[in-house]
Amino acid sequence: QVQLVESGGGLVQAGGSLRLSCVADGRTWRFYNMGWFRQRPGKEREFVAVITGSGISTDYADSGKGRFIISRDAAKNTVYLQMNGLKPENTAVYYCNKADFVSRRALGLWGQGTQVTVSS
Repeated sequence: QVQLVESGGGLVQAGGSLRLSCVADGRTWRFYNMGWFRQRPGKEREFVAVITGSGISTDYADSGKGRFIISRDAAKNTVYLQMNGLKPENTAVYYCNKADFVSRRALGLWGQGTQVTVSS
C-alpha cells in the first residue's frame, strides 16, 4: 500500500500562489495515475486534478482550469499541485491519492492532507 504525505499548504492572500507536494512511499507508485482532491468546510471531498503515471496527460476540475498545474517528479517520488490566482473559495484541506483518470475517483487510502486558507 502506497503511503502519501502532503505538504505545502498555508495561509495566503487572494491572488497568491502555493505549491503543494505529495511524497509517495512505495516502489510502484510511479505506475499509478495520481490525483489531488480537496474538502472544503461542510462539503464532500471533491476532485481537483489528475495526472497519468507517465506524466503526459492531465485533467482538471473546472474550478482549477487555467490556474492550477499538476505535475510529478518520478525521481523524487513526488506529485505537485501548483495553485495560482488563489481565491477564498479555494480554502480547503487538500489531499493526494491514487486516482482513476476517467472517473476522477480516488482509489486508495487518504493521508492527513494539507490545509490551504485563502484570505480575501
